[in-house]
Amino acid sequence: MIRNLGTHATGALFAFIGVVAISFDGLLVRLADTTAPDILFWRGLFMAITLTVVLRLLNGRWTWACMRRGGRDAWWTAAGFATTNYLFVLAVLHTTVANAVVILAASPLFAALFSGLILREWIPLRTWMAILVSLAGIFGVFAGSLETGGWLGDLFALGAAMVVGLKLTLLRRSPQIDRLAVIAAGGLMGAAVAVFFATPLAVSATGLATLLLMGVVQLPLALVMIALATRYLPAGEVALFLVLEAVLGTLWVWLLLAEAPATMTLIAGTAVLVTLALHALASWRDEAR
Repeated sequence: MIRNLGTHATGALFAFIGVVAISFDGLLVRLADTTAPDILFWRGLFMAITLTVVLRLLNGRWTWACMRRGGRDAWWTAAGFATTNYLFVLAVLHTTVANAVVILAASPLFAALFSGLILREWIPLRTWMAILVSLAGIFGVFAGSLETGGWLGDLFALGAAMVVGLKLTLLRRSPQIDRLAVIAAGGLMGAAVAVFFATPLAVSATGLATLLLMGVVQLPLALVMIALATRYLPAGEVALFLVLEAVLGTLWVWLLLAEAPATMTLIAGTAVLVTLALHALASWRDEAR
């Protein structure tokens, strides 16, 4: 079936599958119903093992061999992935999923900012405008959390968005880095740190099954599909699909756990997502030209 699709349609299909898969992340963190260290240990370990096997099957190389080829930036990026994983889990456990995914959706704009500061790739005026509007929306999300006490989780989500932006900048500086190897190494780093604070054997059977689903199926599927999509689509168009993640991630928790987002989150989040979608569309058109 995929062979009969055009290049653009193939990339869009991969991006859609990846984004739908990753949109369940916040819901599954809630359903695991255990502590943050337990979540980080099990899903990091499962993901590291799974992606190492996928790398071996696809490229004929092990994760550690790919990391050696990637150089110093590969290890910094893996550490950034582990940090993002920690911050996202803490965010979901301390605020609403809607707040976490809306704030995290702004990470490409932080990447644009870091690209200017680190790589001297100065961003156009429209990106500065998008950053300002998105930051205003994020402040709106924070304001809504002051009443419910979820501001700490919002702060974790903002930290995650900033680390993702820095991580994307390092990946751009070192294109030789294998993306899947970095994610596998980051999962293992996270598990190695979490083991000192976790009680892995105390997780319930249901919780362990949820973490197994996350580490073996959901996250590897999402990350592999999104990585494949970047081979067929410009970065701006892939970013359009990532905006969909914030919408779906909020929807799943709303439908299945009855966690309705606050009015301020809906208003501010809509402003952020519309801004990101328009900015990604403009970037895609520039790349196409």
